[in-house]
Amino acid sequence: MTMFVVAGATLVVFALGFALYPLWRSRPWLGAGVGLALAAVTAALYLAIGTPAALNPRQVKAPQTLAEAVTQLEAELERDPNQIEGWRLLASAYTAEGLSEKARDAYARAVKLAPDNPDLLAEAAEARALAMPDRRFDAEAVSMLQHALQQQPMHQRARWFLGIAQRQAEQPAEAAKTWEPLLAVVDARTAASLLEQINGARLEAGLEPMQAPAQTPAQAARPAVAGPGLTVKVSLAPALAAKLPANASLFVLARQPNGAPMPVAVEKHAAKDFPIEVRLDDGDSPMPTMKLSQLAQVQVLARISASGNAIPQPGDLASAPAIARVADNGTVEIVIDRVVE
Repeated sequence: MTMFVVAGATLVVFALGFALYPLWRSRPWLGAGVGLALAAVTAALYLAIGTPAALNPRQVKAPQTLAEAVTQLEAELERDPNQIEGWRLLASAYTAEGLSEKARDAYARAVKLAPDNPDLLAEAAEARALAMPDRRFDAEAVSMLQHALQQQPMHQRARWFLGIAQRQAEQPAEAAKTWEPLLAVVDARTAASLLEQINGARLEAGLEPMQAPAQTPAQAARPAVAGPGLTVKVSLAPALAAKLPANASLFVLARQPNGAPMPVAVEKHAAKDFPIEVRLDDGDSPMPTMKLSQLAQVQVLARISASGNAIPQPGDLASAPAIARVADNGTVEIVIDRVVE
């Protein structure tokens, strides 16, 4: 970089010297003054409309860490704030760093630039929920999701999040109604997991459970998705063995750490014959737009429900959450050792 600056300055001196040589011979002081003035004007113009930051090695080198990439992207967006994908990328980086409030604000900037983009609206609504202390979708987030579905009625992620918001708002019948159309577009394994969520909402609303719909030809032809996964070994603390309800259901699930409470993978089994070993993978996702393999790490936990309801109830038996890396394809051991209050 130093050699570049020296070479550039040398070229400028030779160019000015050649152009001003006749004036220099006749009137040396005037020639020197004109040369200095031209050099100053050139430098001022470059600082005004050029890219002086490009001469800074710290600006030129590729970022080595996520923090460096975020810093460079912040600087770029300060220079040109009308970059939709730039704000979206910055929001994703903030989310990866656990800066949920900054992620929410960055998504808000992107939505202002593209207010009718359903993908962006769904992402922005989720970011608002993650920035809330109780991880709830507020009125503005719900409005974003409703607008996304106006643009694309079968947008899976927006429909899924809207159902979560409705269930949070104690509107289980509306949540079930929002989710039900998704059964026709997801694969059979995902549909089975999604049906559990729908029937849990219908049960809360006092409605009869739905029966599994017949598979469409497209669903039958769609291959099952597995991908990376986790083996979960679930055991029951001896002190709770006497409290195990008859005909109870065991839910084993993985969810985003410090994220939305809804699982990215879940399986339901009969709660008996402990310890039980379960394999969680992408085929266990309630929603095809949020897969286990999309996350670097997850919280893994288990819960025993006497009612068979997927939503936690007082009196359920549960484990503490354990953090696991998805890419390791490893085994997680958890113990159900507490009663849900």
